[in-house]
Amino acid sequence: MTKQTFRVVTRGSEGQLRIREYHSQDPLLEMHTQIGIDDCSTDLALRGLPVFRGLIGPMPDGKNIIRYESPEVFETLTKEWDTVVKPRKPRRRARTQRRSGSLTS
Repeated sequence: MTKQTFRVVTRGSEGQLRIREYHSQDPLLEMHTQIGIDDCSTDLALRGLPVFRGLIGPMPDGKNIIRYESPEVFETLTKEWDTVVKPRKPRRRARTQRRSGSLTS
């Protein structure tokens, strides 16, 4: 199944995130200058999609959504995701087994 919704995330004048969604790439092609196509994404559904001047993307955002972000939003969200403290998993100790009278790990 191909991705069907194009989401553009920018920052509003008062700092809030502005999210606009489109059901085709045509409005984006009218509003932004295409400077290339994605030819290296690990998500094969994104390959061949346009790359726009002033936007970061395309990137996957859910099952059927293609996301583009302004550089400022991309930088801010990346820093926020990097600083999120992830709960640590308890360390597991190596098991020791007895085999013919000797310990091995």
